[in-house]
Amino acid sequence: MTLKNNTREFDPEIVTDFREKMSYGAYLDLPTLLHAQNPVSVPEHHDELLFIIAHQTTELWLKLVLHELRAAIEALRQDQLAPALKGIARVKHIQRTLTEQWSVLATLTPTEYTQFRHFLGNSSGFQSYQYRAVEFALGNKNRRMLTVFEADAPAHALLTDMLEAPSLYDEFLRYLHRAGFDIPAAILDRDVTEAWTFNPELVHTFRGIYENASENWAAYEACEELVDLEDNFQLWRFRHLKTVQRIIGMKHGTGGSSGAAFLHKALELTFFPELFAVRTEIGA
Repeated sequence: MTLKNNTREFDPEIVTDFREKMSYGAYLDLPTLLHAQNPVSVPEHHDELLFIIAHQTTELWLKLVLHELRAAIEALRQDQLAPALKGIARVKHIQRTLTEQWSVLATLTPTEYTQFRHFLGNSSGFQSYQYRAVEFALGNKNRRMLTVFEADAPAHALLTDMLEAPSLYDEFLRYLHRAGFDIPAAILDRDVTEAWTFNPELVHTFRGIYENASENWAAYEACEELVDLEDNFQLWRFRHLKTVQRIIGMKHGTGGSSGAAFLHKALELTFFPELFAVRTEIGA
């Protein structure tokens, strides 16, 4: 059936008067959100809006990732594995969206970017405190990063809190310990402000879980969820690297980093090394 005049009539119940009712725009605070894009190039370059929105939407997704990770950490602390895995599953979907977003930014050509890049000054994604908070939540901690945010009291406070709190991996291993699995005492008592380092004893524990999956299904499933989480993070890092290389080549970053070379080093970082090492041992 073709609509008459190619228009659709309103259902009689649809609300149209918002003088005293909350609207969609009011609920989302769209006036603030849609006026938060303030290009600094003079004259304003057409493609700077893309650059700003790409990074702002990333920060919004990172806010949600951090929200879910902190909830998952707390759930594990309370031995509530199912809600923790639900939160991790949501994070995995967000990670896919974040990775795909690089393809939009990659439409920015080197010629276009160079026309407004110098207006950015020293601002850089390296200074994203939410990204650092997510890394801290996953165990990649570095106290030196706090110095970058000394001029931003709320960001510094958040990162200090995340630095001093157990990571997702820390709480997962404590959960396994309470569930009866053999977790070395040195891990349970470790200084959680330090970055995680590989522990070969833990590989033995994970091998037992994997080789007896039917008897340890909950722990087995949780291990695989963490592997997915790290895989997705590494894909995001790789896509970030390739996008930077595509747009600026091997130039230094605006914040003073070595650019693509600096991002390449991040691919060597790992959150849950024992969950990958155990794959070599299974069936050996």
